[in-house]
Amino acid sequence: MKILMRADTHYSIAVTGAYEPKYTFSQVLAAIAVSMGSMIIGFSSGYTSTGLVTMKNSTVISASWIGSLMPLAALAGGVIGGPLVDYLGRRRTILLIAPPFCVGWIVIAIAHVVELVFVGRAICGLCVGVGSLAFPVYLGETIQPEVRGTLGLFPTAIGNIGILICYLAGTYLDWSALAFLGAAMNIPFFILMFIIPETPRWYISHGRMEEARKALQWLRGKNCDIESEIREIAISDAEAQADNASIRDLFSIKYTKAILISLGLMAFQQLSGINAVIFYTVTIFQMSGSSVDENLSAIIVGIVNFASTFVATALIDRAGRKLLLYISSVTMTITLIILGTFFYVKYQAKLDVSDLGWLPLTTVMIYLLGFSLAFGPIPWLMMGEILPAKIRGSAASICTAFNWLCTFIVTKTFQNIVDAISAAGTFWLFGSICFVGLFFVIVCVPETRGKSLDQIENKITGREEKPRTRRLSSIANIKPLPNGC
Repeated sequence: MKILMRADTHYSIAVTGAYEPKYTFSQVLAAIAVSMGSMIIGFSSGYTSTGLVTMKNSTVISASWIGSLMPLAALAGGVIGGPLVDYLGRRRTILLIAPPFCVGWIVIAIAHVVELVFVGRAICGLCVGVGSLAFPVYLGETIQPEVRGTLGLFPTAIGNIGILICYLAGTYLDWSALAFLGAAMNIPFFILMFIIPETPRWYISHGRMEEARKALQWLRGKNCDIESEIREIAISDAEAQADNASIRDLFSIKYTKAILISLGLMAFQQLSGINAVIFYTVTIFQMSGSSVDENLSAIIVGIVNFASTFVATALIDRAGRKLLLYISSVTMTITLIILGTFFYVKYQAKLDVSDLGWLPLTTVMIYLLGFSLAFGPIPWLMMGEILPAKIRGSAASICTAFNWLCTFIVTKTFQNIVDAISAAGTFWLFGSICFVGLFFVIVCVPETRGKSLDQIENKITGREEKPRTRRLSSIANIKPLPNGC
């Protein structure tokens, strides 16, 4: 990147290259800190699978509501999260969810009536919704483009650790002790979030240039020359500020494409049936009559779900987003059709499938491998990449709320759909949706690998991309530093 300087104290910028990809300790730490919140979200998602088993033994419950209340509350959290990240800041919003998350888990742990469990799940759900929005926005604005794919998958990878912890602990702890564990997980999350800075982009959008400089220097390393990047962010913000953002911008044709792509990815992610599988893992294996113990199956599923994300982390900045989404769609389609066929042969055709007791676990493992490879992490990653800066907070709020609406529908109606069209029909339905999702990716989803946020926005909004040579008196006080990375 070249910096062209004028004698009149104004600066011009011509973009001729990308930043050097550097896995600085600071960027990795920031990704891990944010991802600790995702671990709690993963724990929350896996809680019903193991917690419901012991809860049913101690009280009369409505299993479908305990499972689906969290995503319903997360829908509301997604709506309020947009204004929060814009006005309070990305980091402060993430910090804000840790205390109520802890309170929600404690309410569940000490509940003596099912209504208190509902209250606790609703509080946790609100935090899940806000966090789901804030995490990708924070990482999208702090991590260099060349490593954004890899570090941007940390929330999914560590979120899967949360699911695995829940499955493992659930074999030894009852629902109350498991909830206390969920509360304790907020402590390292809260501490780590105090260490990392706010995003430079947010600081600049609020006129806090020195704080933006310090934050970016911390993220890129003390020996890195950040001047060209800080100017790029300042110019981008000045362009966004030139038009005052309003609610009407969300419905502008210019921005509609980005929002619809993000909404489409969220829809196909959830309508693939993933949360029905995660929330009701033990129940599914009980229905299948698998020869493998259902609790052991749940643990194996958690391990596969966790390990497979690291495959995506290794590949995403090499293979790109679209190729992984293709593989993910095809894998999920095939495995769901096979799983549906197993249930059909067992319950409709009433044939002996005792020799195939290994098949449900195997297909679910491969299904989760396919999901975690792309359709699990990439919709969240791309939400932070493709939504234009001017509407990023409010548009991300809509996309997050929509994701959790789809999650609520799938988890609340899963058992009803099974009762209506059988388990076979349910998994065939999910498989058909995954197949349609493949064509959506082929036709609509852009490749964002290695591109800056400005380049992605230019491509999606149809703005002609030119070498930037622009005078900006509003950033004239940014002085160049002699050092380099």
